[in-house]
Amino acid sequence: MWLYYWLAAHGIHPLQDVKTITVPPPQMVANMRVGNMDGYCVGEPWNARAIHDKIGFTAATTQEIWQDHPEKVLGTTQGFVQQNPNTARAMLMAVLEASKYIDAVANRASVAKIISSKSYVNAPAEVIEGRFLGDYDNGAGKKWADPNYMKFYNDGAVNFPYLSDGMWFLTQHKRWGLLKSDPDYLAVAQGVNQLELYKQAALQVKVPVPTDLLRSSTFMDGSVWDGKEPKTYANSFKIKT
Repeated sequence: MWLYYWLAAHGIHPLQDVKTITVPPPQMVANMRVGNMDGYCVGEPWNARAIHDKIGFTAATTQEIWQDHPEKVLGTTQGFVQQNPNTARAMLMAVLEASKYIDAVANRASVAKIISSKSYVNAPAEVIEGRFLGDYDNGAGKKWADPNYMKFYNDGAVNFPYLSDGMWFLTQHKRWGLLKSDPDYLAVAQGVNQLELYKQAALQVKVPVPTDLLRSSTFMDGSVWDGKEPKTYANSFKIKT
């Protein structure tokens, strides 16, 4: 969805003007090296790895598309949560505690070293650490300290499953024809995001919970999404299916 949004914001129709393929993130650098694709959209450290290996550059960061956007999720089936509520809460608690630890700048270098091993990310620690700490090099002559670099906790604001975030992805599925009709955006987000379970886990590990279930975000093209009119928003784009 990041790639589609970014292309469309520049007047490029992602379903008509380019060909997109799905490649596992760890294989993206290798596929670009041998010419199987011309570019990719992926989380770190694979953008930094392409620059490290001198086979590519960063055209845009995702925080430039949507500052403080949602990223990875901890997802299970509904049946798993219903059958194993204590285990589900324990997993959430573990992720929250890990997020809090990783978010501390003092811990990031050691975390980068740990996850660089073949058992985890399998990439050089220095490739991971740079963007972990907000030190960016786009591989095309620009270097900067990004104030909006990767956040993992931020007093719980990062981890909270805002209903508006889930609804945004549904609007993009509708925009690109993955949904043929408008769903009940709010009801679907409420069913998926499991807010009550999250709140229970957050309470156990003393993580603050935002009072608002929706948040307002401004995208790279100036459009504002606040979750209040999802159907209107989903059908408002000039470039769509």
